[in-house]
Formats: sequence, C-alpha cells, structure tokens
Amino acid sequence: MKQCESNDRALKLAVAEMYVQGVSTRKVTAVMQQLCGLDVSSTQVSRAAQLLDDELSAWRQRPIDEIPYLMLDARYEKVRHGGSVFSCAVLIAVGVNSEGLRTLLGVSVSLSEAEVYWRDFLASLQNRGLHGVKLIVSDDHAGLNAARQARFPSVPWQRCQFHLQQNAGHYVPRIEMRREVGSTLRSIFDAPDRTEADRLLELAIRKYEKSAPKLAEWLSANVPDGLTVFAFPAEHRRRLRTSNVLERLNKEIKRRTRVATLFPNKAALLRLVSAILMEISEDWETQKIYLTMENRGSVKRNE
Repeated sequence: MKQCESNDRALKLAVAEMYVQGVSTRKVTAVMQQLCGLDVSSTQVSRAAQLLDDELSAWRQRPIDEIPYLMLDARYEKVRHGGSVFSCAVLIAVGVNSEGLRTLLGVSVSLSEAEVYWRDFLASLQNRGLHGVKLIVSDDHAGLNAARQARFPSVPWQRCQFHLQQNAGHYVPRIEMRREVGSTLRSIFDAPDRTEADRLLELAIRKYEKSAPKLAEWLSANVPDGLTVFAFPAEHRRRLRTSNVLERLNKEIKRRTRVATLFPNKAALLRLVSAILMEISEDWETQKIYLTMENRGSVKRNE
C-alpha cells in the first residue's frame, strides 16, 4: 500500500514538473500514455501541479535583505478570467544584493500595470524586508512611476537607456535621420561623466530645435532621466544603465510559456512563472559576482 502511495506521489510530481517546464496538458497526457501506459486527464495534471504550490509560495515569500540596486519590469500573458480572455501583467523584481549577486526578488500576476498593482507588489517586497535601495532601474510607465514614487520617494530612478533610444525613433521626422539620432544618443550615454553628458545633450537639443522641434523637446524632457546612473560608481554603470537583464528574463519566460498559449487562470500562470524564475534565481546565486560592491553605499556626486 505504501509503495503504491509512493509511486502515485512520484507520478504526480513528475506530471507537475512537466507542467512547470512549459509542456501543455495535452502533451503531458500523451507522454504519460506512451511512456507509462497511463491515462491522465487534464484535471489530474492541474491537480498534480498544485503539489508544487507550497514550495513556490515559500520562495515568493522568503525574506529579503539589503538590495542596493532594484530593477523592475512587466510582461503580459493570456489568461482566462471570468469567462473572458485577458492579457495579464506579470510583474517582476530583480535585485543586486550587497554581495554583488543578482537575485530574483519576486513576481506577481495582476490584471494590468496600473499603479495599485505595482504599489501592492512593491509594498510586498518591503514587507519581506527589502531595504537599502540606492537606485531603481526601469522603463517609463505611468503606473510603475507613480507606485515607485509612493513606495520609494527618495530613491533615484534610472530610466532604461535602451528603451529611450527606441522611443526617440517616434520623434524623428525623417527615416534617414534615425541613424544620426541614434549615434547622438549613444554618444551622450557613453560620455565619461555627467558634465560631458549634459553638454552633449544640450548640443543635441540646439541642433534639432529647428529641423526636428518635437525631437528636441522630447530630448530635453526625457533623456535626463537616463543619466542618473552617472552618480554611481563607473564600474557599475554599464550594468545599471538599462533593464536588459529583465529583457533576457522575459525572453526565457516567453520561451517556456508559449507552449501553454492560454492559461486557465492567474494561479496557473503564477505557478509556471514562479517555477521558471526560482530556477533562474538559484543559478544566479551560485554564479560569479555580477557587480563588485566594495564601494557600495558611496554614491558619487555629479562629476
């Protein structure tokens, strides 16, 4: 009897793991039939996946320590909710801890990126012990910005330079100007210090005031948000000036979730994404140092 129960549990765990790895329920049932000669229903697959929920919930609720650098982003997945299909937001937080290691701090699934959802997510990170944040890196989003300012009012914000370059293209009046504008922005972002970056930005604004006035106005209003990183140690800037680490995460999530296509509910989406991120975070925490943090806590004045 005990052996039977043990086999049954092992089978359920195997099914749950296949589900977590992004294999659709239809494929899981087919594999179980071919390899084990067992008929497993989609309902059984879903029930087996719930065996992992306690572990995943514990990971999402684990304590957080000092995190000098915080990076935030979101992606969308299709979820069935209330009889309709919605694009639900997957909110993700990545940190660089005081030892210079990357770590996935948390994940949440919500109906959108509205301020209330971001605010609740950031509050949950703080309730778990998040402190010591010296810089937040993210793209520009109204809901995220409002929540960030509410929960971390005194923490500087670095707007992702990669997304700034992409956004600039919307204000370039002629296609043939795009390469030139891209080169101009790169020269600003690659400047040796904030003083030189500000000088180059002012030159760019004056250059485009007549030929591309909307671009000049956009540069003046937006690019300074991408220069905050100059106040931090030079050896950290390249890692902190974009949210590219989150872009790579999103690509990995997409690779694993596209098999499912449509999630039956938010809990199923949260389960799968949590498992993916937990696996990645464990790898990160055993890899080499991401940033050397000997001088952590010392923020340079604008040079």
